Amino acid sequence: MSGLAVALCLMAVFFSTAPAAQEMTPPRQLTFGFLPIVSTERLVRRFGPLVDYLSRSLGRLVRMETAPDFETFLRRTQHERRYDLLFTAPHFYYLARRQAGYRALVRVDRPGMRAVIVAPRTGPLRTLADLRGRRLATVDPLALATMLVRARLQEAGLDPDRDLVLVPTPSHNASLLSALQGQAEAASLMLPLFEQAAPGLRASLRVLANTGVSPHMPISVAPWVQPELAARIRELLLGLRETPEGRALLKHLNWPGLTTVASGSYEGLAWAAPALDTALGDGAP
Repeated sequence: MSGLAVALCLMAVFFSTAPAAQEMTPPRQLTFGFLPIVSTERLVRRFGPLVDYLSRSLGRLVRMETAPDFETFLRRTQHERRYDLLFTAPHFYYLARRQAGYRALVRVDRPGMRAVIVAPRTGPLRTLADLRGRRLATVDPLALATMLVRARLQEAGLDPDRDLVLVPTPSHNASLLSALQGQAEAASLMLPLFEQAAPGLRASLRVLANTGVSPHMPISVAPWVQPELAARIRELLLGLRETPEGRALLKHLNWPGLTTVASGSYEGLAWAAPALDTALGDGAP
């Protein structure tokens, strides 16, 4: 066959297969933003299988992304249009819905979230009033646990910025250890994490107070995601309990399942918005 004939054959193959190749081009990827509630390594270990499941089921790449800290994550959510899907704290979702148009698809099917304030039993603290002039270990200042604790202190007549010293720590476990090791007289953390502590450790601590309750963490979708795609993602998440693969995934996540979100479920978190707006430099809501 002449060189010209070979060239014509190759051109025929290229143009005959070009439409099919175009059809196989994968759709635009989705970026799934995860609040940095734990280290990046632990985030990937826990939520990577969920992201992989969505990628397979949707037939498009879903990519995990987080941020180095809460404030950066909040800024990327509010101002940078960075995340198509969002797994974030309830009060962060309130702001994302109000300012950036995110819409909750589902939430973790568990009762509301609350924090707890504890102190060593061998110490002098027995009530919230005893915290006056003391040090209280907390987590990130923007974390839900800290926001709930600040609200509970104010309810008890304590100004968290003047009447005591809040000591930020890197994690809930670090907050607890700060009180046990004497870096603070008391500690605050989310109640489920306190309940997961070793029985002997819990027995050495006195609960000074529980905070108010917040709805559980939602998975939400950005306003630019097509409604049909958002509906498909919601269907997949709600259907996890219906298949062996889905139930295994829920067991790995330590979730009983995901459920629908009633209208207005997160409106009760409006009280947290001013502090978040201040952190972003957005002024009053």
